[in-house]
Amino acid sequence: MQDPLDAYSQVVTRVAATVSPAVASLRVRTPRGEGAGSAVVFTDDGFLLTSAHVVDSGSRRTGRQAGRGGAAGMAEFADGTHSEVDVIGADPLSDLAVLRARGGTPAPATLGDAATLSVGQLVVAVGNPLGLTGSVTAGVVSALGRSLPTRAGATVRVIDEVIQTDAALNPGNSGGALVTADCHVVGVNTAVAGIGLGLAVPVNTTTRRILTALMRDGRVRRAYLGVASTRAPLPPHLAERFGRRHGVRLAEVVANSPAGHAGLFADDLVLSVAGQPVATPGDLQRLMTEDTIGRPLELTVWRRGALVDVIVVPQELALT
Repeated sequence: MQDPLDAYSQVVTRVAATVSPAVASLRVRTPRGEGAGSAVVFTDDGFLLTSAHVVDSGSRRTGRQAGRGGAAGMAEFADGTHSEVDVIGADPLSDLAVLRARGGTPAPATLGDAATLSVGQLVVAVGNPLGLTGSVTAGVVSALGRSLPTRAGATVRVIDEVIQTDAALNPGNSGGALVTADCHVVGVNTAVAGIGLGLAVPVNTTTRRILTALMRDGRVRRAYLGVASTRAPLPPHLAERFGRRHGVRLAEVVANSPAGHAGLFADDLVLSVAGQPVATPGDLQRLMTEDTIGRPLELTVWRRGALVDVIVVPQELALT
């Protein structure tokens, strides 16, 4: 009978051997100095994924600009090869950034889907921090569905579905890969929240859309309503009618915002947006995508004992 520890070691060793070659030690020039962390090759044509705070959103440049101004930084891989990299785009509100290597890169890592994770599942954190080639730690998924506040200027947003793990994250591990036993990257290590506690931005459907936008446009466009909201219980008869217990109460409506112009008010209880049920502020946030900018949306709200439909036209969120 195989020793369970031997089986565990074999899994971690296999993951390290498969993924480590695609993980680079990253140094990037920023307006505030040099940023350092890890990055992961995720396409055959040399795109790398890392954390936005590693490259600093203030240093963001698109391909042609980067080409004129010089490479934004340097990536060093586990086999000792180097490649200059350009910052293609950074999105501080998701803490994700995309770079592109000017030279050759190792074979890409395979992106997975964090939606398949379970609490207690084995995960391996693979980084290349501060030139410590192929740093590997292992642990389990401690919790799912965590939230991580982010900020870009005056704009505050929450990253949903953040993965919590007890795999130790070494200095410089931000931007490295959180990997499952089948060698699929399911998270981007983004923060050390305390002793024995690490967080990773999930790789999921939302993340893939963000990466596509960064690769294509160098930025992520989001819709803006101009509300602050909180989860709130539905009155019993509404809960029975709609088959759920919560909606989103508007705690504040910004003057001269799309929500304000549409006639939404603080204390309105939002039940649905464009026919999609909303039960948490995260549900509302996820609907504010590029596709909804400038498009009339019908919001159904509960106001003073009556159901009211309100048409709102979101604007593009401007980061200041």
